[in-house]
Amino acid sequence: MKLQSGTHGVTTKRTAKRSLKLGLWMAATGIGASLALPVQAQETFKLGIVTFLSGPAAESFGVPAGNAAKILIEQFNKGSAPAPYNKKGFGGLTVETVVVDEAGGATKQVQELRNLYQRENVDAVIGYVGSGDCLAVAPAAEEMKKLLVLFDCGSPRIFEEGNYKYVFRTAAHGAMDNVALARYLKSRNVKVETMNLINQDYAWGQDSRTDFVAAMGQLYPNAKAAGDLLPKFGAGQYGTEISALARQPADIVYSSLWGGDLQAFVLQAAPRGLFKRSQLVLSAGDHVLPSLGDKMPDGTVLGARGAYGILAAKSPLNDWFWKTYQDVHGPAAVVQASYRMAQSLMGVKLAVEKAMAKNGGKKPTPEELAEALRGSEWDSPGGHIKMALANGQQAIQPIAIGRTKYDPAKKMVVATDIQHFKAECVNPPANMKSLDWIKAGFPGAKCDQ
Repeated sequence: MKLQSGTHGVTTKRTAKRSLKLGLWMAATGIGASLALPVQAQETFKLGIVTFLSGPAAESFGVPAGNAAKILIEQFNKGSAPAPYNKKGFGGLTVETVVVDEAGGATKQVQELRNLYQRENVDAVIGYVGSGDCLAVAPAAEEMKKLLVLFDCGSPRIFEEGNYKYVFRTAAHGAMDNVALARYLKSRNVKVETMNLINQDYAWGQDSRTDFVAAMGQLYPNAKAAGDLLPKFGAGQYGTEISALARQPADIVYSSLWGGDLQAFVLQAAPRGLFKRSQLVLSAGDHVLPSLGDKMPDGTVLGARGAYGILAAKSPLNDWFWKTYQDVHGPAAVVQASYRMAQSLMGVKLAVEKAMAKNGGKKPTPEELAEALRGSEWDSPGGHIKMALANGQQAIQPIAIGRTKYDPAKKMVVATDIQHFKAECVNPPANMKSLDWIKAGFPGAKCDQ
């Protein structure tokens, strides 16, 4: 395994400190040792993995995603994953990895992506949490005609505003989260006459806000937005925003904040009583539960960007994933970033093997691999994944929403009052953009539970 970070060929105090920090992180988590696979005499499949290893998104997103990558690649290379993932490596090819830190912004990530393809000669890249990063790197991969699989990031714009052949996203976009939240509130008869909104001022936050307001407009047509705040990404301090929300209390406070921003908002707002006056509704909040523990208000309406973690439906594959993850990382809940990385790796593995079965057992070209992944379906710990949108480049999947409850005996937050939604209930059909679908009243949605 190689770790790629910072600039190439230039050593500065900043990059040296950063490299030391990443090295210490990898030593502490074990990702370096686990992904440092021995070089084999046989041909390998070289895979770039991009996730946050530093910065405010590392603890709750980047580290869990990296942990999942480590675990699954070890399992795949041993041939010890359950069927249909039990063939060694990718179609018999040992998986070798190059891990890149996503921190540093979109411009840096475009250059790092080019380095992965041109200098490291990776066969494919799986990566990216930030929507801004995904929007930036997707055109670069397409230009280079190299396979890029986005494992997370939520903005619907990536495929609704772009046309790609080599770029895929193996998880549903953010419209699903917000439609499911609105449906959950309506099905539970939650009173919503007024709502406050606080979201980050970039693609993910803006799109989430727009989709949630539109979905609520369909299901709660008389609900009015009281506060509508868009702090910058990474703000960290929310005293001004909390004061503004407290001055105009509403029935709910909706937020798509994530990572360190979400942790900071909850820790700063709860002591001021904001969530005693308003129902807290989070579109993607499960990932901060291990760190917040009993600081997360009981009864918070919570999404996890899928049927993940404490919201996951029981299945043999999910049981295996939980046990395998917790055997290494302890009893803390497995969160969304781990699930999304796992389902991406599973989809790519099956696509490689499908392509190899068709081409006589050779390592597939980017074109062959893209053809195999396009429109495919597979089972994951979070449910069935379908590459159903954007001409087979964009996935849909089921989702679950529930409420939080801290369990002192387990020393963790658990979920109560969980409702599961089929993929076809909360994702747009292939022929419509998500916002158009929502504003039209969800035509074609299949919501029988």
